Amino acid sequence: MKFIILSTLIAFTHAFTHPSPLSLSSTPTSLSSATSTSPPTSEPYTPDNSDYDFDPTSGSGPALSRNNKSDLWVPQRSRPRRNRKSPSVRSMVRENVVLPSDFIYPLFIHEDSTENVPIDSMPGCVRHTLSSVLKEIEESVALGVTSFVLFPKVPENVKNNLGTEAYSPDNLNNRAVSEIKRRFPDVTICTDVALDPYSNQGHDGIVNDGRILNDFTINQLCKQAVSQARAGSDVVAPSDMMDGRVGAIRDALDSEGFTDVSILAYTAKYASAYYGPFRDALDSHPGFGDKKTYQQDPANGREALIEAQLDEMEGADMLMVKPGLPYLDVIRRLKDNSNLPIAAYHVSGEYSMLKAAAERGWLNERDTAMETLMCFKRAGADVVLTYYAKQAAKWIKEDMGY
Repeated sequence: MKFIILSTLIAFTHAFTHPSPLSLSSTPTSLSSATSTSPPTSEPYTPDNSDYDFDPTSGSGPALSRNNKSDLWVPQRSRPRRNRKSPSVRSMVRENVVLPSDFIYPLFIHEDSTENVPIDSMPGCVRHTLSSVLKEIEESVALGVTSFVLFPKVPENVKNNLGTEAYSPDNLNNRAVSEIKRRFPDVTICTDVALDPYSNQGHDGIVNDGRILNDFTINQLCKQAVSQARAGSDVVAPSDMMDGRVGAIRDALDSEGFTDVSILAYTAKYASAYYGPFRDALDSHPGFGDKKTYQQDPANGREALIEAQLDEMEGADMLMVKPGLPYLDVIRRLKDNSNLPIAAYHVSGEYSMLKAAAERGWLNERDTAMETLMCFKRAGADVVLTYYAKQAAKWIKEDMGY
């Protein structure tokens, strides 16, 4: 007991004779002031190091010096923190800015019912009806988002191995494009060129004995691209990863007079596990096996440069990397080796993971989503396809005060 009392007395005495360096004022600090984010109003902290065994300002090789005012000083001319000292300065020197005009907004459409259908694995996303997608585009345009890409959920009864519904003039995708361009002639509409939504095999190409046929598939893709251009598509986006399809599609479009229709090539589309929620949205999971014989191996980075060189030579107008966030290094490689605009697809799996973490309170959704979109820009992306497009545009509007 005597030892406990003596220890307490020593600690009490030490607290008065050796105050904590954080105790900058003799006035007790209330809980509210301790948690306040306001700048401190107390006197500057000027430690004298007398209460420590080690003094960084003394000895034959001191770590710190003292300036003309006797304040602690690291004699360093270059101080990067000067460019971070206030919101105004940070804004002035910021290297990258994310704007609504940077986004392409992916939208799912369907005709299974007269109502929108929520996509369970993609919170906040739905399969739109035609009237709903028109409203979604109108609201997005008001926020500054002016580019969209459509993905149709195709009825099972029109699917076949040849994907012939892909180039039907009256298919859901083409009718939607025509109506959108009639209502909103100034928006940019992109369309997906691939057979998987239309295939009863769930693959991006024609299947024969378990193999995906490259050149026969391209024959169908040329028809699909031309039908989309006739419907009013501004940009066709071949996502199939067949060798040589960009050049063939370019020639097909040009021969039909669609020289102004752009090609956004899925240049580096990886055989990724991040696509699961997207396939739920379109009910287009592979009927067998996987897509590793035509989509890129996630282990390969240099291979993307081969694909990029071919796509650029064949007439692509923009190059895309998909997925985006796990492949920032590939975005950077393409940016450093091509003068074409680079796009990044912030895919369904990335979106869903962020949504799930935010729903559980593990992440601040707004801050994390905006940081992610900024990372795409910093890595070299000029364009970002993201399901956050409309929501991010709202946040940007709030931040910019317009």
